[in-house]
Amino acid sequence: MTEEFATTCVHAGQEPDAGTGAVVPPIHLATTYAQESPGHNRGYEYSRTDNPTRHTLETVLGALEGGEHALSFASGLAAETTLLLALKPGDHVVTVDDLYGGTHRLFDRVLADHGITTTAVDARNPEEVARAWTPETVMCWIESPTNPLLKIMDIAKIADIVHAKGGLCVVDNTFATPVLQQPLALGADVVVHSATKYLGGHSDVVGGALITNDAKLAAKLRFLQNAVGAVPSPFDCWLLMRGIKTLALRVERQNASAAIIAAWLEHAPGVARVLYPGLPGHEGHEIVAALWKGRGGAMISFELVPDANCDVFFKTLRIITCAESLGAVESLIELPAAMTHGAMSQEQREALGITDHLVRLSVGIEEPEDLIDDLARALDAALHSTSQSG
Repeated sequence: MTEEFATTCVHAGQEPDAGTGAVVPPIHLATTYAQESPGHNRGYEYSRTDNPTRHTLETVLGALEGGEHALSFASGLAAETTLLLALKPGDHVVTVDDLYGGTHRLFDRVLADHGITTTAVDARNPEEVARAWTPETVMCWIESPTNPLLKIMDIAKIADIVHAKGGLCVVDNTFATPVLQQPLALGADVVVHSATKYLGGHSDVVGGALITNDAKLAAKLRFLQNAVGAVPSPFDCWLLMRGIKTLALRVERQNASAAIIAAWLEHAPGVARVLYPGLPGHEGHEIVAALWKGRGGAMISFELVPDANCDVFFKTLRIITCAESLGAVESLIELPAAMTHGAMSQEQREALGITDHLVRLSVGIEEPEDLIDDLARALDAALHSTSQSG
């Protein structure tokens, strides 16, 4: 994190209100706007098309990711769906194999019915993207880190391959956040965010975002967004801006705590393996060490030993909350096989290594020692439970 980025989080697009001097941008709840005469407006006509509060948020989002064009949405999946509406039946997309469960469901159970096909590859080897490319392929969709196995991709190399093929490179940057990496600067064409997560950061607002430097694509996306109505409310936009003001501080704290907790988990009784990019043994450690300036992110996945009772583990936790979502000030923990990735078949999960004992932890801003004590107590209970159901 640089001082400049932290300042951007607080001030980008948010000058004091010209009319009142208010230092916080107002919430414009109006749904429609007076026109001087038909077709002659003051920049706004109807809030589905554009809204002053949403416009301010989009200025902030563009500044965070270094993008000229940003669009905000009612959810991360609304953003993804709008982007994918730019495709046509017969188009093919190469994706990473370890996708967020909701994105996998969107491709596998919604878009497939409309003639959009996908091939999932382990894009840690960028050549796998090239091998999966067909004459019908138009897009590569990656996450880095992935959800929930925290695989790390070389975004720049993948983008080069995709561009040589004439396709679009899309990067979901939800886990890393623009604090750690800015995919557009690495060659990506579009950045996707579930703004619900780190950008909002307080578990109180759902939102999504697309950011790009491609003016033609941005115009198409704005048309599609207006046509399908995938827009956030002004109040949700205001909440996201409020959350973004502390983004840099929160992510730095969460990264520092996650590094401490991951190192402890490596030697904790009851833990079979730890997946954390900040650990030297992680296959993507060299990439993140250079790109993220030594930080490892605030997401940790770890697998309990086979004889640990998962149900007891989760029920024993007192500080860490069992819940879907991530990136918030409070630490959240979940079992992907039963929660975020439940839409995948057991065979698909097992092929990827998403076992019934794999746990995903989103580290919050609590004291790391308190979180370790909570995990230690739950692991001990899980190991000594008489019921061994997972």
